[in-house]
Amino acid sequence: MTSELVIDVREKEISIALLEDKVLVEYQTEPRSASFSVGNVYAAKVKKIMPGLNACFVDVGYEKDAFLHYLDLGTQFNSFQKYVKQVNSDRRKLYPFESAIKLPDTDKEGSIASVLSVGQEVLVQIVKEPISTKGPRLTGEISFAGRYLVLMPFGDKVAVSSKIKSGEERARLKQLVQTLRPKNCGIIVRTVAEGLRVEELENEIKVLYKKWMDTVEKLQKNAVRPLLINEEETRAVAMLRDLFNPSYENIYINDDDVYNEVKQYVSLIAPDKASIVKRYTGKVPIFDNYNVTRQVKAGFGKIVNYKHGAYLVIEHTEAMHVVDVNSGNRTRGTNTQEANALDVNLGAADELARQLRLRDMGGIIIVDFIDMNLAEDRQLLYERMCKNMQKDRARHNILPLSKFGLMQITRQRVRPAMDVSVEEVCPTCFGKGTIKSSIMFTDTLENKISCLVNKVGVKKFTLYVHPYVEAYIDKGLISIRRKWQMKYGLGVNVMASQKLAFLQYEFYGADGQFIDMTDENEVG
Repeated sequence: MTSELVIDVREKEISIALLEDKVLVEYQTEPRSASFSVGNVYAAKVKKIMPGLNACFVDVGYEKDAFLHYLDLGTQFNSFQKYVKQVNSDRRKLYPFESAIKLPDTDKEGSIASVLSVGQEVLVQIVKEPISTKGPRLTGEISFAGRYLVLMPFGDKVAVSSKIKSGEERARLKQLVQTLRPKNCGIIVRTVAEGLRVEELENEIKVLYKKWMDTVEKLQKNAVRPLLINEEETRAVAMLRDLFNPSYENIYINDDDVYNEVKQYVSLIAPDKASIVKRYTGKVPIFDNYNVTRQVKAGFGKIVNYKHGAYLVIEHTEAMHVVDVNSGNRTRGTNTQEANALDVNLGAADELARQLRLRDMGGIIIVDFIDMNLAEDRQLLYERMCKNMQKDRARHNILPLSKFGLMQITRQRVRPAMDVSVEEVCPTCFGKGTIKSSIMFTDTLENKISCLVNKVGVKKFTLYVHPYVEAYIDKGLISIRRKWQMKYGLGVNVMASQKLAFLQYEFYGADGQFIDMTDENEVG
């Protein structure tokens, strides 16, 4: 299996697509200004104590207060609090972390009211992004994740991933890290650290420890609360950190800054793989070029078709996700009903495993498979689903089919489920219900081009339109495109974009900047 990462960087958002054997399996998109990401560390203030929940609400600057349960404070919460007070006591000289005193562990049976009070400053980290009407979920157990290790300030243990099976290798890693770990720090060794040399482990420990000290320094120098004191890496780098494996063949990026960030990171973690990071410079939109746009349009609808006419119906609710499996108009000759049901269900299990990763669906998922009478068929389906989900990095549990033919799945929910609207808003009426004559659309485009060239003074630009419109503009020996170039200059370029709706258009300058040419009367 080959894996490719395609990163589409736009002015307002960044989108990342992971392809396995050219099939889209993971997709993330978010505004470039997005904050409150998992891993961010804040110096915040307690807003409200909830004794009944044994929890409190914390102001981290988000519109909804963040939630912090007593059990999420961490065993070393008292040590963190004491050290924060020591750091805040002197804004000129940093209190050395090596001299910090570790206090006794937090009482597991204690109450939130005995530890925190309204207005108290706390050091917290986001473990779950805001979802729906809920604010972020917090922890008081601060950690810094790297490619091979996780550094935990005030920790006292070295733990090795249970996925490293070799007892000899586990002992070697534990001994090495034990000798390298800084004072007052615990370390978790990740699975990908298997077989690493001491130099690589030492370098990552230094990087993570510096990140912690930079966090403390920012805490000391700024009195404003709430304050973001450590921001997680960009989405592209953070995803690479968790996903990167030797099977990656290419990483395509259409932005210079993000390209340099990713190139630098890959060179750091896998110098021999630095060449797979490639700058995409083609005129065709990057997602169109690698067939991502089409797969997004096909994969995020309410109805998802898979093989031989069968399809899934996926419904998202506040409490759970519900999936219905339908055979549709599928016919398979002389096969029995039981055999057909099994075949449809196995195909559904394959597609559903992809959909869970693609949409990042979390929480409770209920799947209504087609009824099967044979116990061995039901067991086969359960095993197929478990096998398909092995590639999924999110924690999950799968139960065998119930008496009603339902499969219950729980999947770790860290960020909101991806929900891409594949329905297109009419770009010509903007919801008014009436449009100008469509045959005059090219005249409208020419007026925009004339205004751009003659009034605004932009001589080089690219006009993106729907593929059907682009085909019409290119039609004939002396096409409309050629006429525009003869009249307004060779800087006029027309390209197709699968992302755009029919009769929708976008202008971009030579530097890739979006040019808004929408008139007031078009949206009024």
